[in-house]
Amino acid sequence: MESSRARRRRRARPPRRRPLLRTALATVAVLGGTAAGTVYVKARAHPGPVSSAASPSASSSASADGEASVEPVAEPSADRNATLTKAMAAVTVPSAAKVSAAVLALGSGESATYGDAAFDTASIVKVDILATLLLQAQDAGRPLTAAEKAYATKMIENSDNASTTALWHVIGSADGLDAANERFGLTATAGGDGELWGLTQTTAADQLVLLQQVFGDDSELSEASREYVQGLMRNIEPDQRWGVSAAADGSAWALKNGWLPRSTTGLWDVNSIGRVTVDGDDYLVAVLSNGSASLETGISLVEAAAKAAAKAFIGNDATSSAPAPASR
Repeated sequence: MESSRARRRRRARPPRRRPLLRTALATVAVLGGTAAGTVYVKARAHPGPVSSAASPSASSSASADGEASVEPVAEPSADRNATLTKAMAAVTVPSAAKVSAAVLALGSGESATYGDAAFDTASIVKVDILATLLLQAQDAGRPLTAAEKAYATKMIENSDNASTTALWHVIGSADGLDAANERFGLTATAGGDGELWGLTQTTAADQLVLLQQVFGDDSELSEASREYVQGLMRNIEPDQRWGVSAAADGSAWALKNGWLPRSTTGLWDVNSIGRVTVDGDDYLVAVLSNGSASLETGISLVEAAAKAAAKAFIGNDATSSAPAPASR
């Protein structure tokens, strides 16, 4: 009989061709029109990446004789997925390494994803663990205990593994994480076996969904819970302020990084997720990678990919003010 762990692993494996449109569009606002009747629209999305490359739709109206007429609707002005793919082509990827990236502009709701492979989370799963803990506490109608808050602070700000293991047990390990992620809308993420929370499997697109739960208004988490996670992610200790922060203009960022050397290969998993501000606009960015020969090489890859993700939306390279990381 198939075990629950095997079912999770099977569920987490992304399909060969993952749909770009992950969720339904919630609202459509008419922004303008032309003399020919073409309507330009802007969409606001529920949590879950929404591709701006969606097929053009049509709106209908009734004519005087009752017949329905169809008015064409213009395609979005930019194919963000194609733009991101082009930007990622300029990123130097080591021969043994793989990288995937996803980005969402909070202002417009447009998003783009590059790659749909599953990766080990390493320590970025700590954001998911805290979100799960907060959701469970909300359901129980209780605040976090003093011990849980202490663990959460060390887990996010310092990436403390012992604190993470303690909270992993509190939430019910992989089963608790998977149940919360089903409510959050993550469809290709499965918790790691036993205490191996760092081997949770996920995709860049799913991490974008998680970031929307943390930073978006349409969330399973309460406003207080979201602000709590955001505050910890803005206070990462100095030697861990690398990754997606490289895409920021220095004005604001909130992040969590993950890094893990694999004992079987000696190669590194290096990941980074978070929110960055560039020229006054806010973006959610997730970059996942594996196969780097060193932590430093993996960091360089992740930061280059984060800059490429931002470039797909802002059209110019962002600079980083983050200090050089120390190996940990």
